[in-house]
Amino acid sequence: MRVLVDIGHPGHVHFYRHAVTALRGEGHEVALSARDKDVTLDLLRAYGLEHVVLSTTARGLWREYPRRLLSLVSLIRRFRPDVVTAVGGAFVAPAGRLTSTPTVIFTDTEHVAADRILTYPWATRICTPAAFKKTLPRAQHRYASLHELAYLHPARFQADPSVRAEMGLGKAEPFAIVRLVSWRAAHDRGHRGLTPEEAASAIATLSQHGRVFVSVEGPIPSALSALRLPLPPSRIHHALALARVYLGEGATMATEAGLLGTPSVYVSTLVGTMGNFDLLEAAGLVRSFRAGAPAIAEAARLMADLEAGRAWRARAADFASRHEDTTDVIRRHLLEVGTVGRLPRLGAARSRP
Repeated sequence: MRVLVDIGHPGHVHFYRHAVTALRGEGHEVALSARDKDVTLDLLRAYGLEHVVLSTTARGLWREYPRRLLSLVSLIRRFRPDVVTAVGGAFVAPAGRLTSTPTVIFTDTEHVAADRILTYPWATRICTPAAFKKTLPRAQHRYASLHELAYLHPARFQADPSVRAEMGLGKAEPFAIVRLVSWRAAHDRGHRGLTPEEAASAIATLSQHGRVFVSVEGPIPSALSALRLPLPPSRIHHALALARVYLGEGATMATEAGLLGTPSVYVSTLVGTMGNFDLLEAAGLVRSFRAGAPAIAEAARLMADLEAGRAWRARAADFASRHEDTTDVIRRHLLEVGTVGRLPRLGAARSRP
């Protein structure tokens, strides 16, 4: 089978990389296309994943969209995949319909408004976690797991303690990770997390209990450069697994921390919009806040609690044991859809079974 995987975001590299390896190991031909966004290309190179770059993130999706869509259509016509897949699908779902190629889209973000126009009407299959709050009008398949368990399931990931030395830390020295996002993504606009003053307060408060490292989406402000997490993107999950606490605006990293057994505090006005966080909150893996002050207080309390990490790790292990390895979910859906055959041409009448 021939599979095209379209990578639009750094997190998508993690999501697909084990599935790519598994499919290739079974003899399938897998090609990757990529979007030059943040550290996406760095991650692809770090994992030795050859790829074709189709576009660079433009200021405003609609400036980039037509050029990237045409490039993707051209690649599909050259490679002739049996199935194309992506997380989100705003580029892939229309490209699949324009080329009569089946598509499998994975999404776990309910509030992406563009998906109602660019993804849901065109995708062959849309796979969502069971906790996804929306019931889609067509093609939805729910699975019993989360995106992040494609690469953080205990069957896929074990923390490497040598990352401490790379960070300049002692063997048992406590540390926290604070994550700040840009809020420039289309689905983040109009929302916020920590104010600059609250971010400074969080760093000062957590510093009373250990070292603090800051991870920033995009260029790091000069005022925070001395606190930058000094690791390549491919090593960040090892640090996240060993941290005493995570505090941040990043939803993905908050989920990752909780699943790795690290006390996780998420702060964003997006709290309440995503089913994954309802599930993680109920499992005791993420504490979510819409305002900065209570989030900072909770993170400080957890960092000072020497037993919090042990309790979190036990709950994380239990959670993973009750949920699927998402890499197996990806592989299963791609094989199912890819063996069905090509779609009717766009606009052509579908034959009845």
